[in-house]
Amino acid sequence: MTGPRRGDWKNMGVSPTAKNVIQLPRAGRRRARARVVAITSGKGGVGKTNIVANLGFAFGNLGQRVLVLDADLGLGNLDVLLGIAPKFNLSHVIHGEKQLSDILVDGPGRMKILPASSGIQELTQLTHEQKVQFLTALDQLVDDMDMLLIDTAAGISTNVMDFNVTAHEIIVVVSPEPTAITDAYALMKVLSLKYAEKRCQLLVNMVATPREGEDVFRQLGLVTERFLDIQVDYLGCILNDEKVTRGVKHQRLVCDLFPQSRASRCFTQLAERMVKASPTSRPKGNTNFFWHHLVQSTPL
Repeated sequence: MTGPRRGDWKNMGVSPTAKNVIQLPRAGRRRARARVVAITSGKGGVGKTNIVANLGFAFGNLGQRVLVLDADLGLGNLDVLLGIAPKFNLSHVIHGEKQLSDILVDGPGRMKILPASSGIQELTQLTHEQKVQFLTALDQLVDDMDMLLIDTAAGISTNVMDFNVTAHEIIVVVSPEPTAITDAYALMKVLSLKYAEKRCQLLVNMVATPREGEDVFRQLGLVTERFLDIQVDYLGCILNDEKVTRGVKHQRLVCDLFPQSRASRCFTQLAERMVKASPTSRPKGNTNFFWHHLVQSTPL
């Protein structure tokens, strides 16, 4: 199913100038089936995109139909990491030149990829109308998927937060570095105080031992419990592994190139736990998952 073309929101009950309630026509409403997971971080350089890609690969090995959205709209690099060269990307969709189905590419394993653009600054400041149109198209595209993984940009910009709060689950990636821990707390603070999110999950990357991951979670848990109204669940850790770096240099995923490495085993075990476990927050609203937040009185 393809998404709406430029201007089609006018025919969907959505006014480009609407600042109050945005309504989806009753005929287009449905229950969301795909599990939508936003994977985000307060700081860049913590390995978030590598985690998204390897998790997607591991989910595919478990029989899941996976769509990965590179939501770092202005500085996307998922395609580079995977060694693919898409002809079109999200910039063509935002500008009305292509539909989402036109830019969809095959990734390694069973993944499908929606590639972002790189070096286009205007895409980091989408208007409310552009977000409505884009999320409507994305909502329709995931009909045939089991899992949508959203690889957000790092930080606390409006674009990042919009993608986080539309997902069923939010996974915050952090490394053991003090700056990464501080920025992860800042991200959770914004989610809690400004967006009223009540729950997120923590994944600690590049740890020497499982104990180090637990220590990072404990540090963040102490301050979030004291100062924020948000529950932080410990999702697990990914062990530091030089084979991850080797895979990046070859533009291959460690789960693909070195399936028995210790990092690959972490990804596999994490994917297995997530598939077996019930989603922590599903769904947000009983109809189209993105529309739960588009019907708010304040524009995105």
